[in-house]
Amino acid sequence: MADIAFLGLGVMGFPMARHLLAKGHRVTVYNRTEAKARAFVEKHGGVSAPTPREAARGQEFVFACVGNDDDLRSVALGEDGAFAGLSPGAVFVDHTTASAEVERELHALAASAEIGFVDAPVSGGQAGAENGALSIMCGGEEKDYERIEPVIGAYARAARLMGPPGAGQLTKMVNQLCIAGLVQGLAEGLHFARRAGLDAEAVISVISKGAAQSWQMENRWKSMTKGEFDFGFAVDWMRKDLAICLEEARRNGAKLPAAALIDQFYADVQAMGGGRWDTSSLIARLDR
Repeated sequence: MADIAFLGLGVMGFPMARHLLAKGHRVTVYNRTEAKARAFVEKHGGVSAPTPREAARGQEFVFACVGNDDDLRSVALGEDGAFAGLSPGAVFVDHTTASAEVERELHALAASAEIGFVDAPVSGGQAGAENGALSIMCGGEEKDYERIEPVIGAYARAARLMGPPGAGQLTKMVNQLCIAGLVQGLAEGLHFARRAGLDAEAVISVISKGAAQSWQMENRWKSMTKGEFDFGFAVDWMRKDLAICLEEARRNGAKLPAAALIDQFYADVQAMGGGRWDTSSLIARLDR
């Protein structure tokens, strides 16, 4: 069993840290809102720390799951950052969906302090985190990945080292690009079926058994037809992720015309007041 710090107890981090405790690891948690860390300890055990540095002190592994590049730098760097508390030989694992650029930056800083670093964004949403069934895409050095693989198994259904530092985030970008296209296609299909006078349930029962099948179709068609979006992966978060994808594409020369267009469709949903709606709310702008 390992000594672990977990930084960030949001909708993903909270259950992930819980799974680590359930597997018998010794876990110290930190959250920017201290009351949330105290609530976690009261409910699940472990201990809390007032700063990332204190949480990281003496730990073998530190896991972070925060909001964006700036949040990641704030918990990793500086006088109160986790890097200041880690000893040589420890490994920092970042589950944030962030840019590949910040991961390479932090990997280099960690390496200079003889700290391992793995970028490890996740897919599977809140349900995947709650059920310990996330898919994890990792970037970093093989020796560091081999050390963390049995530990992240507490909440991973699948994990794989994709390449050098930043490769995990690049793989997550591919994931988000595919999801955006799938959701827009499903939204247009269901919208078309409604306008054509078809029974949506009958349509889905047929096409979901063929080449059109997807996780989005199986899990979102009912709520989309009912106009229910108060759950799931928020539009605001998807726009953040698509911004990362589009910025990386400008850097590497990839052409993402559909992603750029769908990003603007999500901006329309935000303007409708749907920033916290599930990403399947793309259909709402078609049904206006």
